[in-house]
Amino acid sequence: MRIHSAILLVLTVLLTTVGFTQTAKTRIVRQDQLSIVGIEQRTSGEKEMSGEGVIPGMWQRFYGEGIIDKIPNRVDQSVYALYTDFASDRMGAYTVVIGVKVKDQSQMRDGLALKTIPAGTYAVLTSDKGPAPTVIPDAWLKIAALEDKDQLGGKRAYKCDFEVYEHMTDPQNVQADLYVGLKEEVKK
Repeated sequence: MRIHSAILLVLTVLLTTVGFTQTAKTRIVRQDQLSIVGIEQRTSGEKEMSGEGVIPGMWQRFYGEGIIDKIPNRVDQSVYALYTDFASDRMGAYTVVIGVKVKDQSQMRDGLALKTIPAGTYAVLTSDKGPAPTVIPDAWLKIAALEDKDQLGGKRAYKCDFEVYEHMTDPQNVQADLYVGLKEEVKK
C-alpha cells in the first residue's frame, strides 16, 4: 500500500507541474441542506495518503453488510460519501460517512450516524468513469491542484465536502460528482 501512496504523491506533483489539471473544470452550485444516514469513521488525509486509510474498508463494509438496505426513509438509490468535521485542511483529521440521503430522521437505527450537509455554495467536479479506486482519488487530486492554484471557484471552507454516486452497481465502472464546500463571500 505504501507504493500506492507514493504513486499518488508522484501523480500529484506531475499533475500540478505539467498543467494537466487545467482541463479539470468545476461548476459552482447552490446546494440545499441534506440529511445523510450511514456508517461513520474518523480518519485524516495523511492517513489516507499513507495507504493505511479507513475509507476502502468502509466501502467494503457498506456493501458487504448491506447497510443501504438497513436505512429507512431513503430518498433514492444514490450513495453519498460525506467528509465533515475537518480539524484543519485536506491533510488533517476529518469524519467520513458513507450512506444515503433520507427524508425523515425519525427511524434511526443503532450503529448508524446522521450527518447534515449544510446548505451552501459548492464547486462540483465530475470524475472520469472507471474503477473507483482510481477515478475518485484522481478527481480529488485534480481538486487539490485547482485549490492550490486558486482555480476552484472560491476558497475551500473545509466544513463539508461530499461525493454523489448514482446507480452505483459496478465498482469497476463508476462516476461521481464531487462537491467541495466553498466559503461564503461576505457582501459589503
